[in-house]
Amino acid sequence: MSKSILHSGVGFGSSKSGTKLRCDQEVLFADKILKFTGSGKMKSRILIITDFAVYIVDPEIDALKRRIALAAVDKICLSKLNDNFLAVIIPTEYDLLIASARKIEIITAFNEATTKASDYELDVLTSNR
Repeated sequence: MSKSILHSGVGFGSSKSGTKLRCDQEVLFADKILKFTGSGKMKSRILIITDFAVYIVDPEIDALKRRIALAAVDKICLSKLNDNFLAVIIPTEYDLLIASARKIEIITAFNEATTKASDYELDVLTSNR
């Protein structure tokens, strides 16, 4: 059965372009985040974690900007500080640096997804370097 991300509560799939992201995967997490580019710019995005992949969506133009297979994710890094930053380390691609007040829920969704897909728990590292 196909599920529209529109029903996840993040508002993706508006009538701007009429585009909807559809998938046959279970959505474990969906929310607005800030994504940091290589040049340090912040961009508003929607992070969607399913049981098979991670999607980064541009809410302004209703466009899928990036799809990351869960198998490609090596680990997640957090600082020990009380901040909202986390880095998703992807050795075969460029890493994903994001900020979200819901970072614990994001980590939980990543762990749930990787455990379902391959029976291993994703490494979560904390450091202040």
